[in-house]
Amino acid sequence: MKTLSSPSNSSTISGFILLGFPCPREGQILLFVLFFVVYLLTLMGNASIICAVRWDQRLHTPMYLLLANFSFLEIWYVTSTVPNMLANFLSDTKVISFSGCFLQFYFFFSLGSTECFFLAVMAFDRYLAICRPLHYPALMTGRLCNILVISCWVLGFLWFPVPIIIISQMSFCGSRIIDHFLCDPGPLLALTCSRAPLMEFFWAILSSLLLFVPFLCIMGSYMLVLRAVFRFPSRDGRRKALSTCGPHVTVVSLFYGSVMVMYLSPTSEHEAGMQKLVTLFYSVVTPLINPVIYSLRNKDMKHSLQKFLKTQNFKFN
Repeated sequence: MKTLSSPSNSSTISGFILLGFPCPREGQILLFVLFFVVYLLTLMGNASIICAVRWDQRLHTPMYLLLANFSFLEIWYVTSTVPNMLANFLSDTKVISFSGCFLQFYFFFSLGSTECFFLAVMAFDRYLAICRPLHYPALMTGRLCNILVISCWVLGFLWFPVPIIIISQMSFCGSRIIDHFLCDPGPLLALTCSRAPLMEFFWAILSSLLLFVPFLCIMGSYMLVLRAVFRFPSRDGRRKALSTCGPHVTVVSLFYGSVMVMYLSPTSEHEAGMQKLVTLFYSVVTPLINPVIYSLRNKDMKHSLQKFLKTQNFKFN
């Protein structure tokens, strides 16, 4: 519980109200069904990639092990928001507890931070594979791969706890309504009794570092990859090298494009409706389509998924 004060009185309130997507009851039921299906498809798609990598010995390489970890991350990333969103669609009060709000806040941003680091590590892996092919097996060993995976998770979960704890200790005045479908720093800071410019600046610095440092690593890796690819003597070699990078570049573009529009654009004070749509895109839509991108654009993954699904059908039949 947290005390939320107003100019005239003070009261102990159990949490906040997440407005989500306001519409008539029939619309709420329709949205519940839509997002429930999206959630199931996201879980199934990412779990299929994990199972295919685990099942097919040919995919026990750093590239696919990183992809399996990335899919595992996506499952938890979408789980940090959608189950609560589904409950809200069926709720009349749409209340989220104070502790629940800040737990969602922490896990949503920690998992998003981990995703930024994973995308940078996956780009680094492609750089080594294409620019240093002869040394790649010696450089990207299983031990290094495990260290990079663990580092992504640790850094991701250690990036935002301090500012989140500070925000949770602030006093909140007046309305406890958050015009969003999740607990986001912007709406939460807007509910504090007094403006906290230092906290807002600290949050902006951390967010900028989180986005730009991995993004610059990704761009640097792919600039070196492109330079190396254009030196390949054969056209088939160039096409094969680019095809291994294509899915990752697509995923990076979708994720970073929407996140930067949300948090780093000059007009960062977006309308609530635009905030919800952009956040929905990078937190729900991208985890849904990422398995499709990786399976359709990658012949090895597509073949392994087909064999895995056939094997499972044979077992059940």
